Amino acid sequence: MIGIRPERDEAETVHAIHAAAFETDQEARLVDRLRAAGDIACSLIALDGERAIGNVILSPMGAEIDGRRIRAVALGPIGVLPDRQDEGVGEALVQAAIAWARGEGFAAMFLLGAPEYYGRFGFSAEAARRFASPYAGEHWQALALDETFSPSGSGRADYAPAFAAFEGA
Repeated sequence: MIGIRPERDEAETVHAIHAAAFETDQEARLVDRLRAAGDIACSLIALDGERAIGNVILSPMGAEIDGRRIRAVALGPIGVLPDRQDEGVGEALVQAAIAWARGEGFAAMFLLGAPEYYGRFGFSAEAARRFASPYAGEHWQALALDETFSPSGSGRADYAPAFAAFEGA
């Protein structure tokens, strides 16, 4: 049984998960930069017993629609140890992250990711299209978390500065 809990000052564990989960250490270094800048709103750990097997990071975003600021958060990076991938760990982390953000009163969540994967959670490129971003494109997606994220209008959504140095974007 997979458990999910908030990170408890486990920077080395989180770094190791992301370094192992991806072909390069780009995501691990991104998490380190977010942490150093104080730009982690939430870090959730997936556990199998006492073993940490996955992590998702949520970082605050500057976002507005029609000139009105909204509370938004970015999902990612999300990493799962290679020997535990394709077992639903990532799905559990995404669901827990969405629940956390809703509970904290965020209006929207943004991410860069595969539409066929994240679409099952309600993310869509169409919802993100009206937000100016240097990451705009088919992988730029948004999820409405409450009614303040209106279906019309236009605006912008800015990731934390650490993302600008991410070579994978």
